[in-house]
Amino acid sequence: MMKLYRRQFTALAAATMLTLPALGASAQEVTLKLGHLANEENSWHKASLKFAEDVASLTDGRVEVQVFPNESLGKEIDLINGMQLGTADMTITGESLQNWAPMAALLAVPYAYSSLEQMDEVASGEIGDQIEAEIIEKAQIRPIAYFARGPRNLTSNTEIMTPDDLDGLKLRVPNVPLFVKTWEALGAAPTPMAFSEVFTSLQNGTIDAQENPLALIESANFNEVQQFVNRTEHVRSWIYLTISEMSWNKLSEEDQQAVLEAAQNAQDYERELFLADEERLEQVLKDKGMTFVDSDAEAFATAAQDAVLANVSEDIKPVVEELFAAQE
Repeated sequence: MMKLYRRQFTALAAATMLTLPALGASAQEVTLKLGHLANEENSWHKASLKFAEDVASLTDGRVEVQVFPNESLGKEIDLINGMQLGTADMTITGESLQNWAPMAALLAVPYAYSSLEQMDEVASGEIGDQIEAEIIEKAQIRPIAYFARGPRNLTSNTEIMTPDDLDGLKLRVPNVPLFVKTWEALGAAPTPMAFSEVFTSLQNGTIDAQENPLALIESANFNEVQQFVNRTEHVRSWIYLTISEMSWNKLSEEDQQAVLEAAQNAQDYERELFLADEERLEQVLKDKGMTFVDSDAEAFATAAQDAVLANVSEDIKPVVEELFAAQE
């Protein structure tokens, strides 16, 4: 099991004494609203419900967590802003936090993590500590657990084995400059586009290909307009379960400990769901007629690294160089 957040327990007393309420804090009743963008079938939502259940149990009902899926409390950035203002309590968020804490960009750098295991080592190690500390300091939001995301793969109507096969491929990418520059360097013709427009654009030939995790490939029915899933696995990333520092500081030390324990339980539970879901999704897409191609991930990674280093911010460039070196 990952011990990621248990290491925070012993440091809590010193960090929280200044903000603890007066005597009787353990009897205080607090309601925390947790809003996120995923739907009810998503492993993040199921893990959030597990978190809420454990928080209630571990605090003897002193802390209640209410979970709101489907952006029903607001979009990700709106919730982050609300958490900083004290009008929202919790959300699930990731590299969007780089708007405040530059190191959060490390959550989704192309080819920075060659495997789920290596990503775990970074997220739960010294670099992860630095990312979390900067988010707490600069965004006033506290990561208390993390969830893995499925690697992004390239779908197309031709097999893509090596970067040479990308020549001129009209590829939809999210509007992330690092992604655009990296695909350009690999030889494709990347086209930033809203996700809602992708299916129609594939259908009418405006674009040839797109890239996303299996969960989105399946839920968007891209199998109807794309034949191949090319295992480029070009971005592995994680995302944090977070709490506003304002909301965190309303909790007694005892309840903070309980919240961290519940968060660790949720992290472990989500990982089980995630691994099972990745296996299920591949079979579902195959059953719907898609062919999986074992692309030369090493060739893609090698070709992409220079472009990544040329386009990441100076704040994180040394860390990205270190992550690339660790794979050699």
